[in-house]
Amino acid sequence: MRHSARSARFRAARIAAVLLLLAAQMHLAHGAAAAPASPGAAAYAGPVAEASLRFGIPEAWIWRVMHVESRGDPRAVSHAGAMGLMQVMPATWAMLTARHRLGSDPFDVRANIFAGAAYLRAMWDRYGDVRLMLAGYNAGPGRADAYAAGRRGLPAETVAYVAAIAPAIGASSVASLAPAPTRPVPSWRDASLFAQQPERIPDSAAAAAPLRGDRVADAPPSPPVRHPSPLFVPLSGRDQ
Repeated sequence: MRHSARSARFRAARIAAVLLLLAAQMHLAHGAAAAPASPGAAAYAGPVAEASLRFGIPEAWIWRVMHVESRGDPRAVSHAGAMGLMQVMPATWAMLTARHRLGSDPFDVRANIFAGAAYLRAMWDRYGDVRLMLAGYNAGPGRADAYAAGRRGLPAETVAYVAAIAPAIGASSVASLAPAPTRPVPSWRDASLFAQQPERIPDSAAAAAPLRGDRVADAPPSPPVRHPSPLFVPLSGRDQ
């Protein structure tokens, strides 16, 4: 009887030890997942937080783009000439540093992170969609505009780029973002044989209509039309 009780206590102690070991392993795994991916990434935490606050975008966007673009290498240079952690093209850097006073060194960690965050914010303001924002960051807004309008597809590299980032920051891949359908070209067969007169506006309605210079109090302002800007260039140097 005494031997049976001793065996039961031994088994209970072994079970408790195994549970403690599993808990410790889970804690270590969680800590490793939460830690920055590269050894030098801890040095980037301050600039990332500052850039997130300054440009009003989530830190996760900056971290994930940085990882995919440069794997945390502040001296990275692509075959197209993109520079630094956020892989900013020279022309884009010149525009952004003039606008935001980022200094003269595109490889400076803080300045490069700020430039990438500023460009992400510009793409977000342009599209209001995470997937198109990423497509514009990678391939240039001209190419993203054409894709959104249904005029042109995205490069395979850009599709893979968006797929590598979007799910990690809470969006689906660009493959699920259907471009707008193209408008059919009108055919002469659809035209009427007789020209129609424009509908006549009654005199009473014409008199009640405000003149062009008058202000209509209840009419909301028209949203601004987004035109492709020559200031935006693709960070990766690809075709727009």
